[in-house]
Amino acid sequence: MKNCKVVFLTSLSDKVVEEIISFSRDDFEVIVLNNSDSEDKCISEIKDCQFLLCHGKYPTDAMLNSAKKCQLVQLLAAGFDQMNLPLLDAMQIPLANNGGANSWAVSDHAVLLMLALYKKLIDSDKSTREGTWKKPINGENTYEMANKKVGILGIGNIGKKVARRVQAFDSKVQYYDLFPLDFQLDSQLDLNYVSLDELFETSDIITSHMPLNDQTFHMINADRLSQMKNSSILINTSRGEIIDEKALIYALNNNEILGAGLDVFETEPVQSDNPLLKMDNVIVTPHVAGTTWDTWARRSEFAFNNMIRIIEGEKILGQINS
Repeated sequence: MKNCKVVFLTSLSDKVVEEIISFSRDDFEVIVLNNSDSEDKCISEIKDCQFLLCHGKYPTDAMLNSAKKCQLVQLLAAGFDQMNLPLLDAMQIPLANNGGANSWAVSDHAVLLMLALYKKLIDSDKSTREGTWKKPINGENTYEMANKKVGILGIGNIGKKVARRVQAFDSKVQYYDLFPLDFQLDSQLDLNYVSLDELFETSDIITSHMPLNDQTFHMINADRLSQMKNSSILINTSRGEIIDEKALIYALNNNEILGAGLDVFETEPVQSDNPLLKMDNVIVTPHVAGTTWDTWARRSEFAFNNMIRIIEGEKILGQINS
């Protein structure tokens, strides 16, 4: 007999869904609902579920209001800006994200974008295929990571892993965070905490790993971009709205910065007429930094273990709300 009902709201493929569900307990009944399922159908399933699991499809307010028996909303991703936190607080339903399960994938992707920009990877690949050989590389326009100063915005799970990766390339790391690490940990990780002004003025590479909230919306704006060196690059694998795109487009067009690597955009999917898509000094990917096959096991195990913690009266991990 199934003791717990889990409703899984998702846009993932059947194969990935099957992999995720394989981590549930035998006494869990998992109901999978995707983007083709109506709000009414979702409400009918959610109203008597104990747990709500989400990735790529998120509950509307009407769905949440029906979740009278829900003991936990568990996200498989790190971002939680799609969720109505005041409503969840009012209903006394805890919300948890994935506890950094995709931090390896995102940190890999951030460094990938840095290297691809520095080595003009896309242009070199295209040139080689088209038979123009070394045309994009003139000896003046490619760079090394060694001795560059990498400025990390946000030193959470992902930021720390990015720091470790770029240090392996002999880069120096400085960071800004709304909640800095203690001095002992900074020293242990070979990190240097700096002000926001210093980070933008002195970094060769700035990479964003901030959550999206009122304090970080358009944190990277025209004023901040104007502080950057014209030889610096900007990486964003966090949330698109952290960057004012109009200001970024202006900065790139006017050579205020060297280039940008973007996995996220203010509007997603990104519009085909977005000027960023036509710039040679910009590398873009479709919000896939955290998506690897390897992550699903970590995400799923974390999520179902959190449900078990609820059942056993233990404190959950990765809780976002109060």
